[in-house]
Amino acid sequence: MIRMTHHVMPTTAVLLAAGQGTRMKSSQPKVLHEILGRPMIAYLIHTLKTIGIGDILAVIGYQAEKVAQALAPLGVRFVIQEPQQGTGHAVQVAMAAVPPETDTVLVLCGDVPLIAGESIQALMSLHRRTGAAVTVQTVELADGAHYGRVVRDAAGQVVDVVQCKDAGNRPDILAIREINTGAYCFEAAFLRQALAELEVSPVTGEIYLTDMIKLAHRSGRRVEALLDPDRENLLGINSRQELAQATQTLKRRLNEAHMAAGVTLVDPETTYIGPEVVIGRDTVILPNCYLEGRTTIGEHCRIGPNVQITDSTLADGVLVKMGSVITESRLAAGVQVGPYSHLRPLSDLRAGVRVGNFVEVKKSVLHPGVKANHLTYLGDAEVGAGTNVGAGTITCNYDGVHKHRTIIGEEAFIGSNTALVAPVTIGAGAYVGAGSTITKDVPPGMLGISRARQVVLKRRAVAKKEAVPEDEPLTALQLGRALKHLNLECDPEVMEELAERFTSQGVATVLVFQAMATPENLTLIRQMFILAGEEPSNYEMVVNLANLIASLKRQD
Repeated sequence: MIRMTHHVMPTTAVLLAAGQGTRMKSSQPKVLHEILGRPMIAYLIHTLKTIGIGDILAVIGYQAEKVAQALAPLGVRFVIQEPQQGTGHAVQVAMAAVPPETDTVLVLCGDVPLIAGESIQALMSLHRRTGAAVTVQTVELADGAHYGRVVRDAAGQVVDVVQCKDAGNRPDILAIREINTGAYCFEAAFLRQALAELEVSPVTGEIYLTDMIKLAHRSGRRVEALLDPDRENLLGINSRQELAQATQTLKRRLNEAHMAAGVTLVDPETTYIGPEVVIGRDTVILPNCYLEGRTTIGEHCRIGPNVQITDSTLADGVLVKMGSVITESRLAAGVQVGPYSHLRPLSDLRAGVRVGNFVEVKKSVLHPGVKANHLTYLGDAEVGAGTNVGAGTITCNYDGVHKHRTIIGEEAFIGSNTALVAPVTIGAGAYVGAGSTITKDVPPGMLGISRARQVVLKRRAVAKKEAVPEDEPLTALQLGRALKHLNLECDPEVMEELAERFTSQGVATVLVFQAMATPENLTLIRQMFILAGEEPSNYEMVVNLANLIASLKRQD
């Protein structure tokens, strides 16, 4: 556990958060990309406050207003860097807002959310113990990639940090494995004086904060470097892949802490728990669950699988079944929810309530023992203790302009497929008949029913189509029946002629006729007429079918 530390010498932390983060391929400011529901920079701010650093100054630029709005609740101050001309320029802008009494300036990158409080304290401790003008945090990598290389002299002292972009023709620099993480401690007086001496890079047009190390060395001031072993958590997030990696690292860290505290995570790899979530002992979390925001879950609960809970409070012994979504709601002890329930904001389920499959609750109080087990919507409602709400019940709370409340008393019974048109009150112990649309209050103990009277009528007989025997000779009569099935009925006076046309081509039975009168052949005939700009009559369709059969026989 990190203990609160009170520094004798005042410290200001400057967080570099002005960049867009072009490698993220996003219109969103980089530091606002979330890890487990919280902007990445918020983790760094929380860590600084945990170790006792209260004066935190964020340098913002890209979409500054949006960043300031997101971070304002976290208690930080802001300066705007416009335009963004590099890390050195960012600190130049920030120093105007650093209090005169500040002794030490801690500079950190806003895109390094997982840096530990111990790493920051170790950097500050080395800086103060040695009296250095600059102390830089470093790590060793197998490949320095795009990071700045830390250059040491023969005595092992740090003399420079060279940016990768400026070392393209210097393989000796690119071969260095020690890189700068972007975290520094500065003596405030030296920083104020030396910032004015920084020059613009001829390669990138930016002002580098790393040049402060070279300036300190040239002026004979001490430069220290802390080689930190925690490299996984010290490198910035510059891509979606690195954001996903950081999410997995934090998820694993949080999940391990919950399991160590007595929570069962059946599959930690598929369980996502936010940093502010609190879970009681002996609670079981099944796979594919997302517990977000300021959610608190009591002891002996069972959650999941495939459940999302956000900013909600669950007491002891709550059961949340598969596929349920709970947002800004309160569930008392012994409540059962799901499967596939949706509790929208301001749902208040008291002790022992049961809300079942495909039930939605919004801005409603369900008093102890209420049951709504199937296919129900309860919005802007108060349901008394022990009431049973039947399947298919809805509170019609919206009239197109305003929302209205539904009040249901204790021990009431609401029949299935009921519409309660608010504002309306169902008294204690009242019954509502299934299928009712209730628009007026039902007094306590009374029965409310509103539905049309059932009428039973004799069913009209519908003649069935006469079947056509398939092995019958193709007479005029049988041909007529077959054509009727094809919706090609013709005048009875032409049936003898049509039957002769088919029999002369060897179509002697109904079965053979049906084999030739296929949908494909009939469609072909119709398309020929359409191409000619005509709509064929039934007679023309049948005659052309006989002609098509003759043509096919000639081809054989």
